Amino acid sequence: MSKESVDANYRFIAAYQEVNARITQRQQALALYVTLVVSLLAALVALRGQRGQGLPVEWLVLGFPVSAACLALLNHKSERAITNLRRFLSELEQLDDAHLRWPSYNTDARWAEQANQARRFHDLACAVLVAGGSGVGLGTAWSLYPDRFAAAAWPLWASAAITVASAGIIVFSHRWHYRPH
Repeated sequence: MSKESVDANYRFIAAYQEVNARITQRQQALALYVTLVVSLLAALVALRGQRGQGLPVEWLVLGFPVSAACLALLNHKSERAITNLRRFLSELEQLDDAHLRWPSYNTDARWAEQANQARRFHDLACAVLVAGGSGVGLGTAWSLYPDRFAAAAWPLWASAAITVASAGIIVFSHRWHYRPH
């Protein structure tokens, strides 16, 4: 092996650092979602105090499904990246048949399935937050501005539809979890 090549151990360490970075990104996306929902709720309540008819309440309501869709897409992106990295790690674990001599987290299906089951709780928590956050936001908008939404309910219906689709993407993201060959 030449001195210019990178040892498999270093590649393994670098890939695991990237997996940890992707997991951190998933958590940050979740924190961003919660921040956006709370900010949107605060804006809805603050606009109520203004009593103006020209305030963009209908457009503000669309922020709930946009936030939900972004969380779903970012969660999906992270899941795909983690899956790809774990496939790479599995190949490294199998170099020189090391997986037959040593425990192999990414190659042995027992370990991979347990990791997937644990990550499934993250997916379910995200889906509950999407449904609950948007539900609270849309319900708040409806109760604070009933006249506005009685006249034009399309923002609420569009928001609810996008929220359901986003929660569905999150709930079914387990289909993209890493599985050893």
